[in-house]
Amino acid sequence: MTFSIVAHDPTNGDLGVAVQSKFPNAGVSIPFAQAGVGAVATQAYCNTGFGPRGLALLKNGATSQQALEILISSDTERDYRQVGIVDAQGRTAAFTGGKCFDWCGSVQGEGFTAQGNVLAGSGVVEAMAETFSTSSGTLAERLLTALAAGQAQGGDRRGQQSAGLLVVREGGGYGGHDDRLVEISVYDH
Repeated sequence: MTFSIVAHDPTNGDLGVAVQSKFPNAGVSIPFAQAGVGAVATQAYCNTGFGPRGLALLKNGATSQQALEILISSDTERDYRQVGIVDAQGRTAAFTGGKCFDWCGSVQGEGFTAQGNVLAGSGVVEAMAETFSTSSGTLAERLLTALAAGQAQGGDRRGQQSAGLLVVREGGGYGGHDDRLVEISVYDH
């Protein structure tokens, strides 16, 4: 139902998630990020607890892969889940449960993971990965460019309904009082 990209910018430590779906509220229920810690996208039959729990695991020293394994090992419905994680060092991990709807899967690269389910085909995440890897600009710009490349390959095969972009940076929010450098959510359009 959704495709997303989770990424880290090694030049400044920014962490972020961009997501699009034919499901309402993707920008609130799928992306999670904490400056200096990591970012998580939880989708398919979404377990929103994976966001805060994944970030807590990363904050306490787990790698992305370790956090992912802990999250899915205790989830009896993991076969319906899809998760992408990046930590503050740019290490990634992704999981696609065996009962997610086709096309489903992920592509990982240096500092990012792109994943999706109910997609037009593997070209969606492949285009996102290629575009993110070769684009320049801020993390927010690169994430949006990757999302647009995925949509150009057919995106969510059922259509478009909601989207979100979350990028965090230490003190990046208004007046430096929080870490939300960029936060955009389109609930239902």
